[in-house]
Amino acid sequence: MANIPIRHINESQQEPNLFGSFSIRDVQEMLDGKDMIQELHRHDFFFVLVLKKGNGLHEIDFVRCDVGDHMIFLMRPGQVHSLTLKLGSTGYLVQFKTDFFYSQNSLSQQLLRKVSHINFCNLDLNGFEKLESILTYILKEFTDKQERYQEVIASNLSIFFIELIRHRQNKANSANVSNAYSQEQLEKFLELLENHIADHKQVSEYADLLNISTYQLNAVTKTSLNKTPSELINESIILESKRQLLATSNQVNQIAYHLGYEDVSYFIRFFKKHTGSSPEAFRQNSK
Repeated sequence: MANIPIRHINESQQEPNLFGSFSIRDVQEMLDGKDMIQELHRHDFFFVLVLKKGNGLHEIDFVRCDVGDHMIFLMRPGQVHSLTLKLGSTGYLVQFKTDFFYSQNSLSQQLLRKVSHINFCNLDLNGFEKLESILTYILKEFTDKQERYQEVIASNLSIFFIELIRHRQNKANSANVSNAYSQEQLEKFLELLENHIADHKQVSEYADLLNISTYQLNAVTKTSLNKTPSELINESIILESKRQLLATSNQVNQIAYHLGYEDVSYFIRFFKKHTGSSPEAFRQNSK
């Protein structure tokens, strides 16, 4: 079975204490005088692209976004993306493994879950400069490698995410946002969907994992996203199906089994019901 190409943190960097777990790069140096074009692939790490100046196209889980100035893209492990970044773009690319960040602080998992719920955002100049200064300091620590620099990097990464969350909350304050409890439950539910969609497809299973009732879970998703848990489960199944169809050469029956369907014909009917085309037709039309 052919898998979606998975990229790892650049292991050519000789980092004895951060080997393969954290990386920060200057975008201008990374481009090295030419455009960067990355075909569809996925990562086993968190990917944070922070652009002071940007030009290009970024597609994350089949949602396209034009790259521009003062933009931040944040991707979770397992998401698929393709990226075209034009020469002249500047900023930072931060990559880190889950264990690197979680090991530093007991609240890190909650912070990362909250910040990675949205894949990209635009910032105003003041907001961007505040975040840019944090990354500049992280890069210096990464380069100088003074005593306990790993802890300094992780701590500043936490500050970076807190500032990003504040920015999002300030933008949302004028809207009718969900309360903190509902938002936390929603983020946990979405994370469970990302990790367990092949094994769990019933609302009751996710409610049990969250230790809440199906009624409570329905209230959380309806209030926050105006969607039922079932709709979000179906969307997650279709998303992973599309990932497999467009980024692998797997046969439809292999994809069905990968997603936990023993009845391939049922999977095909399910996919067609939610997309309007069969899996094979979707693959062919998307090429």
